[in-house]
Amino acid sequence: MSKQRQGEDDDMAEDVAAPLAGKVLSIAVAVGDAVEEDDELLVLEAMKMETVVYAPSDGKVTALRVAVGDQVEEDDPLATIGE
Repeated sequence: MSKQRQGEDDDMAEDVAAPLAGKVLSIAVAVGDAVEEDDELLVLEAMKMETVVYAPSDGKVTALRVAVGDQVEEDDPLATIGE
């Protein structure tokens, strides 16, 4: 679940959205990290179940919009993957 948006420098960036409401349990990447499609980005916990959020595409983590312990709602932006 992600949406495309136009970046400030006209590169396409992709926001990674929360697939469900929950708490950020762990974050596996940092801003500036290169990721490949299906790399683990972070883990959400909801009702004692863990859900791994994966990179939707290859790129670089240009923003992390959450921290460990944050509560998120479905479709909240979690991270941004750019070129």
